[in-house]
Amino acid sequence: MNARTLAALWAGKLTSRLSRGLRRGGGTTLPGDVSRWVDPRILTTLARSLDQGAVVVTGTNGKTTTAALLRHILEAQGRRTVANQAGANLIFGVTAAMVNRATWGGGLDANVGLFEIDEASLPRLVQEIAPGTIVVTNLFRDQLDRYGELETTAAHIRRALTKGPEGVTAVLNADDPMVAALGDGLPRVVYAGLDDQSLLQPELSHGADAKFCPRCGSAFVFDGVYFGHVGHYHCPRGDFARPSPDVRATSVAIEGMERMRLRISDGTQEVGFEVPLSGLYNAYNVVLAVAAARAIGVPIASSAAALRDFTPAFGRMERTVIEGRPAVLLLAKNPTGFNEVLRTAIQFGKASSFLIALNDRIADGRDVSWIWDVNFEQLKDVANHIVVSGDRALDLRVRLKYAEIPADRMEVVGDWKTALKRASEATPDGQTIFVLPTYTAMLELRAVLTRDGALQPYWQGRPVDAKP
Repeated sequence: MNARTLAALWAGKLTSRLSRGLRRGGGTTLPGDVSRWVDPRILTTLARSLDQGAVVVTGTNGKTTTAALLRHILEAQGRRTVANQAGANLIFGVTAAMVNRATWGGGLDANVGLFEIDEASLPRLVQEIAPGTIVVTNLFRDQLDRYGELETTAAHIRRALTKGPEGVTAVLNADDPMVAALGDGLPRVVYAGLDDQSLLQPELSHGADAKFCPRCGSAFVFDGVYFGHVGHYHCPRGDFARPSPDVRATSVAIEGMERMRLRISDGTQEVGFEVPLSGLYNAYNVVLAVAAARAIGVPIASSAAALRDFTPAFGRMERTVIEGRPAVLLLAKNPTGFNEVLRTAIQFGKASSFLIALNDRIADGRDVSWIWDVNFEQLKDVANHIVVSGDRALDLRVRLKYAEIPADRMEVVGDWKTALKRASEATPDGQTIFVLPTYTAMLELRAVLTRDGALQPYWQGRPVDAKP
C-alpha cells in the first residue's frame, strides 16, 4: 500500500471515529467521502485483499434484506465478510465499510465482500471492485425525480452486467420481466423465482410497471402475479417468456409475522427452510440469497441450516417495544413496497394500530406523488387508529382521507417522540404497533428509540431484547 492510499485510509478511519464520538452518525458514509478525496482508488486497492472476491446486490426493493440473508449464510460457513450492513448503498458507503473494517496498517480481516448498491451506482462499483457475483432483486418504479423511468435504471444494470469482469455470474429474479431480460446474452446466469401456484393472483395490481415484452412491445400475458408485475408471464407472440428458474421455491407458507416455511429446489435436491421473516416479498429475498450462495459454492441444505436463526436487518421487520407495547418497523418507500408491507401487516400481523411516516428528503425522493399509487384502501376496514407523521404528514393525511379512512381514526403528530407515544397510547393491550416509515423517517424514528434504549444504533446491527 503506497503512502497516498495509507493516508486516505487513516483520514477515513479518523473521520469515522470523530463522527461516532461526536454522535453525528455511524461513520457509514463520510469516511468514504474523505478517503476517496485523498485517494480515488482506495476501494480498488482494499478490494484486492478479498481473496474470495465480492458479491454485489442491487435492485429497487430487498437489497438490504437479501444481502443480510446472504451474509448470514456465508458467515455460517466460516467465511469472513466485510459488508455495508448499515444500508449506505452508494459508492461512498461501500468505501466507508471497507475503510472501517481495515486495520490502520491496511490489512483486511475479511476474505469476501458483500455489498448492496444503488442501481445507478452499480456500474462504477463493478468497475472498481470486479465482483464475481451480481444479484438483481427486482425493478419497480421508485424515486422518478432521481433516476427517471425504469428503462433508465435497467440500462444502468445492463451496462454493469455486460461490461463487468470476465467470469461474473448474474443472479436474476426470473419472475420480474425487466430483471429476467437482463440475462439476454450473458454467459453465466442463475435464475431464481417462486413456483407456488397457490399464491398467484389472477390480475395485475394498479401499480404494476413491466407489462410489455422487451423484444416486440406486445402486452405480456400473465398467468398470475405474486405482487406488482412479479409473477409468471409470456409474450403472446412467443418473443419472450419467464425463464425456468434454476433455484425455485416450490412452496411458501407464511405463519403470522414470526416465520415462513419454504421448500427450495436447485434441480438436484429440494430442501425445507424455516426463516424468521414474513411477507411474500421476503420469500423472494430468501430464494435470491440462496441462489447467490449456491452460485459461490454453498449447498442449499447448508443455507437452510444457517437461516433458522437469522435476525432481520434494521427497519425491515425489526421488532422493538414502544412505551410498553410490542412494535414492528417495516420500511416502505415506493408503491409496490408499500402495498406489500401493508398486505403483510394486515394479512399476517392482524394489524389495526399504525404509525405511518412520510418524508421527502433527498434519500426518499422529493416527489411524494407516488403515495396515490399505494393501496391505502386496505386500511379502511381494519385500522382502528393511525398516527400520521413526517415532513409530508399533511399530504399523507389527504391521501388517507381519499382512501375513506374516517377522520376520527387518524391524527397528525409532528414530533417523532410524541408520535411514538401516541401510537402506543392508542394501541390496546395485547396488540402490536406497526410502524411504516419512508427511509429517512425510519432513521429518525429509530434514533428516538435508540436514545430510549429500545434499539441499538443501526450501524451496530445487533438487536436488543424486543419483549415488552
